[in-house]
Amino acid sequence: MKTVNGHEIIQLFESWSPKKYACMENDPIGLAIGTLNKPVSKVLVTLDVTHAVVDEAIAQGCELIIAHHPPIFMKLSNLRTDNSQGQLFEKCLKHDIAVYAAHTNLDVAPGGVNDLLADALGLENRQILSSTYSENLMKLGVFTPISHVDDMRLALSKAGAGKLGDYDSCSYSIEGEGRFRPLEGADPYIGDIGEIEIVEEHKIEVVFPASMKNKVLKAMLNAHPYEEPAYDLFMLDTPANEQGLGRIGHLAQPMTLRDFAEHVKVQLDVPALRVVGPLDTMVEKVAVVGGDGNKYIRTAKFAGADVFVTGDIGFHMAQDAESQGLNIVDPGHHVEKVMIKGVAEKMQSLCAEKKLDVAFIKSAIDTEPFTFI
Repeated sequence: MKTVNGHEIIQLFESWSPKKYACMENDPIGLAIGTLNKPVSKVLVTLDVTHAVVDEAIAQGCELIIAHHPPIFMKLSNLRTDNSQGQLFEKCLKHDIAVYAAHTNLDVAPGGVNDLLADALGLENRQILSSTYSENLMKLGVFTPISHVDDMRLALSKAGAGKLGDYDSCSYSIEGEGRFRPLEGADPYIGDIGEIEIVEEHKIEVVFPASMKNKVLKAMLNAHPYEEPAYDLFMLDTPANEQGLGRIGHLAQPMTLRDFAEHVKVQLDVPALRVVGPLDTMVEKVAVVGGDGNKYIRTAKFAGADVFVTGDIGFHMAQDAESQGLNIVDPGHHVEKVMIKGVAEKMQSLCAEKKLDVAFIKSAIDTEPFTFI
């Protein structure tokens, strides 16, 4: 295991939950406090950054905090240490603790907040509730001599090209004849200077998300034996890598809204929640959005949800949902705490694969501001 730099940790994190997935305008994600350009041996994972959480990081010897809720949400007009927010930042800087925030990008990421909530509720056959991100596919066609066809296919596959749904290593080949003449100054792999050369070749075609273009082209060029490979590159009109907010799926067995509400309380570890709808109604299809889901009531209804699980539902939005016949279970915003365990375990696994010597610690501080009495 090797010592790890903070930048390496965040590069791994963003390979899973990239910033491009953020779906809120001006979402203040990324490094908020301190520097990543330092050795990091311990990372504290938390929902919120409070004084108690920073004290916990200090006690645990953590050099980095990864949080879901950004500690700086609005632009600062000053940085004063005679108020609570300024004192929090001062404490982090004095103890050389960097703070990195992953907000809506972590909501959207596969395996992120919304998938973790859907896992906890036992939702099956789930889909994205509201699409927020996609990119177009590109197609590469590279002309390769027979001797290097298998190596080229393998290199392209390892670079991530040729992945379609639940399949990988997808490619198409066309046999043909390559013709060229090396000129003075060339260093040809095959053929002689000034002589026409004819070579049996395959054109290998693969598709990949446009964001992977540089990685795929680099892999192709490294695997190709020719000094000047011939290839085609096209942007397709086919969307790929669709991501989004919320999840919708089915319970293993239908249950009453009353029983489902109790199920939510247990699975999401909340002492109380709010319910909209007749408690004896049977529910099976469930939509879930972590945090504040007021904007997604109509989306959940349109998707055919029997019940919508989300936090911070306003009075008038609850009335609208009731009039539309959409049941709601509101367990509060703080259920996003599922990300603490989820992120810590995911990052521990990613770092172990890379043999990076770093520990991810799950914050034990309860940052729920409400007390139920």
